[in-house]
Amino acid sequence: MPSFKIDTSTAVVFVATAPVPKLANVKTGERAMDRESGAPLSTVGLLVSDEGEGNLYQVTIPETGLPEGLQPGMPVRVVGLKARDWENEFNGQKRHGISFRAVAITAAA
Repeated sequence: MPSFKIDTSTAVVFVATAPVPKLANVKTGERAMDRESGAPLSTVGLLVSDEGEGNLYQVTIPETGLPEGLQPGMPVRVVGLKARDWENEFNGQKRHGISFRAVAITAAA
């Protein structure tokens, strides 16, 4: 499925929730890995405010793209943020949504 770039150049972005490991299999605890780099993946809650509107996004980021000491409330910049729609069927129920992925986040100056 195609992904779409999200321009955050005019947005104010804050960490809403600290990074947590993304799991490929919840039952076994197997960690999700980035297909390109092989780095473990984490999910970070980001509050993105732009043009008078604020949204909370759960963004998947390779651990190599996360700065140390990331804490809720910290202002950050997002590098390479993309959105992609998804759909799957589990136990006869269709589910769908939008996933968010970024290359990295950095501390805002």
